[in-house]
Amino acid sequence: MSTTFSYTIFKSAQSLPDEWDTIAAQNIFLSKNYLSVLENASPANMECHFIGLFKNDILCGIAIAQYIDLTRINTFGEEQEKKFSIKDYLFKKFSSHILILGNNKLTGQNAYCLNHDIKETVALSLFKQALKKLRKQYLKKCIPINLTLVKDFNKKELPDFKAAGFKNYYQFCTQPNMIFAIMSEWESVNDYLAALNTKYRTQYNRARKKAEGIEKRKLSEEEIKEQENRIHELYLTVARNAPFNTFFLPKGHFYTFKQQLKDKFLFYGYFSNDTLIGFSTLIKNNSDMDTYFLGYDETIQKEKMLYLNMLYDMVAYAIKKQFKHVIFARSAMEIKSSVGAHPEEVYGIIKHHNSILNIFMSRLFPYFDPKIQWKERNPFK
Repeated sequence: MSTTFSYTIFKSAQSLPDEWDTIAAQNIFLSKNYLSVLENASPANMECHFIGLFKNDILCGIAIAQYIDLTRINTFGEEQEKKFSIKDYLFKKFSSHILILGNNKLTGQNAYCLNHDIKETVALSLFKQALKKLRKQYLKKCIPINLTLVKDFNKKELPDFKAAGFKNYYQFCTQPNMIFAIMSEWESVNDYLAALNTKYRTQYNRARKKAEGIEKRKLSEEEIKEQENRIHELYLTVARNAPFNTFFLPKGHFYTFKQQLKDKFLFYGYFSNDTLIGFSTLIKNNSDMDTYFLGYDETIQKEKMLYLNMLYDMVAYAIKKQFKHVIFARSAMEIKSSVGAHPEEVYGIIKHHNSILNIFMSRLFPYFDPKIQWKERNPFK
């Protein structure tokens, strides 16, 4: 019997094959429940597509692709809103319609999962065909895709992309994924503190003292709904300060998340005199714990060292529950390294569908990629 490989593009999480979650057991971010969150509470400028790979009509691989329209948001930060920016103008004119194999809301390889019935190179070749089909579908709607990219994989996986026919793609490496590894001998936060050197143990004690009077509470689905407006306000305070944005979460996103993922999604509120002043979110992903979005009142954050305290709380929870890693993702690399996270380089490949511009991608990409200087810290003895 000959072997036939094929792919199908699904628009809705409800239409995914019954066996989808068997493969997605490797990664919660490809599960039907999580994909339902994307479907029902995605940013306004994002559309999601789900790709199934089949060997003789039996599912053997799954993936997510996203279309992002950058004309609908302010990309290069709040400070550019009221003044003309040549960078923003050029970016939106020539690179505003983007097709991604992967999840632009996360850091790390959350693009696809395969079982043992399909080789990596065969799967990647099928994903490449699926991306081409999606580009044609958008073109029929008068939306020309400017850029196609595959994001956040390890360096050792690069040869597979080349073998699968991803030619003329520019390879890039931007901000690292900050990962906190939990030592097997740690049973409580006290073991973590004992491993810190004096300087960073002092930092921990100082941060905890600053946060006295702040009450931390795990919020239920109903409480998240009740605080929806305030949560969105605090989220936007942080998001709008980022140097580069490709989306903004809609109001109600975290409520939908809790509805779909239940106890796999944790939402912690930080209160001062019964007023929500900050929040953090966590996602249980097998042996790893992924940090998600957070928000805080900027006027209180510095005084109470709220962000640093959130990081310590995440570490303490992960140690207590015996996770192996905390995935802190990108951004704020220096402060994350000060609590013990280490940078892991992640790679991507990108192609501009204007052949002339694609020739100059090695110059254009660094121009548009925000440069962030930071110093790695080592808090351990």
